[in-house]
Amino acid sequence: MFKKVIAGFIAALSILFLVACGANKNTNHPSEKPVVTVTTSFLYDMVDQLAGDYVKRELIIPAGEDPHLYVAKAGDLKKLQEADLVLYHGLHFEGKMVDALEQGGVAVSKDFKKSDIGTMDEDGESVVDPHFWFDITPYKSAVQVASEELQKLIPDKQSAISKNTKDYLAELDRLDAWNKEQLAAVPQNSRYLVTPHDAFNYFARAYGFTLYAPQGVSTDSEVANSDMIETVNLIIEHNIKAIFTESTTNPERMEKLQEAVAAKGSQVEVVTGEGKELFSDSLADTSAFSIFHI
Repeated sequence: MFKKVIAGFIAALSILFLVACGANKNTNHPSEKPVVTVTTSFLYDMVDQLAGDYVKRELIIPAGEDPHLYVAKAGDLKKLQEADLVLYHGLHFEGKMVDALEQGGVAVSKDFKKSDIGTMDEDGESVVDPHFWFDITPYKSAVQVASEELQKLIPDKQSAISKNTKDYLAELDRLDAWNKEQLAAVPQNSRYLVTPHDAFNYFARAYGFTLYAPQGVSTDSEVANSDMIETVNLIIEHNIKAIFTESTTNPERMEKLQEAVAAKGSQVEVVTGEGKELFSDSLADTSAFSIFHI
């Protein structure tokens, strides 16, 4: 029954969102800022970089929550209805909101090449991987899409948004160069990354790491015992010293992995705790850290 209720709510949300987008688009009072509703903290920050104070931003999935598992709430409908522009990741990242978003929003990943968004599962099948922000190249493509949509939304600010876009893309290039410089200190034979779910394929591909994760590309799946056993064996075989928790997944998974390694006579450290875990599916709350520009 609960699943039917949720399914019905999502269906209703889709219909109302479609109607709302047609009815509310460009109807804000001239003195009000246009409303840009985004699904995730990544896009919330991106819009800030590009449009700053020119728009009012609304966020659907709060920082720190898992987009794979997020279920739309009643208040989210209001944010979608009142939006002049809705931006979302796409690639099934907002798993339980896809139908609503596809009908009235713009996916920043819409210009990606199919060859750039896939990873292989354990059976050798291609799986769409939504975690593109770990590779600067596709992230820059997403920035361009967002910029184009914002310039169309606020034509009188087109020049300013265009300049902001150019500056932001240059900053991303500097970040990429800094990443490569810092990671160069890690020996090639030590470039292994073990995380709870398969969120770092783009990072691994961009910076020459090998990734192991007991779970697939979505957190909305169970971890098979065979995958845990395989990961334990890989940790021991490659003498991996540390494995990482993520801010949006249960740290107990990595602790169980640590226990399984210990049971075989080896040791591995679990890097966890506030300020130490990896941010995979969400940025941190901006109140919890300072922004540094490279």
